[in-house]
Amino acid sequence: MSAFRPHEFARCVERFPSKRQTRGLSAYDHFLALCFFQLTGREGLRDLVACLNARPGRTYTAGFRTRLTRTNLAYANEHRDWRTIAAMAQVLMRRAAKLYADDATDPDLPQVGYALDASLISLSLALFPWALWRGPTAAVKLHTLLSLRGPVPTWTAVTEACFPDSLMLEHIPLEKGAFYVLDRGYLDFPALANLQAAGAFFVVRSKCHLSFRLMTSRPVDKSTGLRCDQTVYLRRGRSRSAFPWSLRRIRVRDEVAGRSLVFLTNHFELPAITVAELYRRRWRVELFFKWIKGHLRLRAFLGRSENAVRLQVWSAICAYLLVAITKKQCGLSQSLHQILQVISVSIFETVPLPDLFTTRSLEPEPSNQLLLLP
Repeated sequence: MSAFRPHEFARCVERFPSKRQTRGLSAYDHFLALCFFQLTGREGLRDLVACLNARPGRTYTAGFRTRLTRTNLAYANEHRDWRTIAAMAQVLMRRAAKLYADDATDPDLPQVGYALDASLISLSLALFPWALWRGPTAAVKLHTLLSLRGPVPTWTAVTEACFPDSLMLEHIPLEKGAFYVLDRGYLDFPALANLQAAGAFFVVRSKCHLSFRLMTSRPVDKSTGLRCDQTVYLRRGRSRSAFPWSLRRIRVRDEVAGRSLVFLTNHFELPAITVAELYRRRWRVELFFKWIKGHLRLRAFLGRSENAVRLQVWSAICAYLLVAITKKQCGLSQSLHQILQVISVSIFETVPLPDLFTTRSLEPEPSNQLLLLP
């Protein structure tokens, strides 16, 4: 818990003041409790409160200044603005981005690249009727812009499950000269035109019914899986008017999966095989979703309101970022999952964090027993 900086969190609280303060539970203690819930894998509200109140001396050392109860914690989840935790997550994202900025990357790939995708977080319709999605199911959607250098998220958003992925392109931060790798759900030419106007580059998977006019075709090495490298223009009226510039169309044959993939990009200088490799790196954002869903608490929720669900999702993102920051600051070679497991059982330890991952050889102690010589 020492990785938190209270003054940074205090500035986030000032941005989104609560209409009514929660008695006996400060905003900072509420934030610490949510992160403790994620990092230690607690099962529910009773489990969380019981563990935190079992060691009052250690919880004080960890930063807690008030005693938690099920009542004040449930009330805070219901009424405390989730945007405070979201603002703190943005602070941690910027810190993680600086730490991972010097990571070595493939010299053939662009230095600045991001992968954008979304994933559904399933909920129970009986407990969360406000999150109705399709038929008898309920969910919320987590959108993430993941840096391909870390990989660490640089921007996230939580929306209702029915929010279209393509509309999220209008909300992501754009960086001139950066590459944005997208799945075919983001094939929206008005939104892609915004990336073109901002000086950014995109690599998006194309759909099979796309209508285009072929202008030029370049030779490719088919032994690498490439099938074509073309310059095309859109033909249909709306698409043509929304994106009047030329596009580069690359088709790759995936022999393992037995299918062909077609990519569209507005960058014409990278080798075609590099564009295909850049799209393959998009899979890292899928691994990010798998990690936080599998190792953090996004199945059992501490409240039933929309505010409580958003608080828990954002606290999971903060927990992931804290593990990633710890790995970089301490120079640990272990995976994020291994670091999380060690932290979960040692969170109240007062030893330096790197010492928890130091392997010591155990030498046999000298025996005091008398030896009988023949």
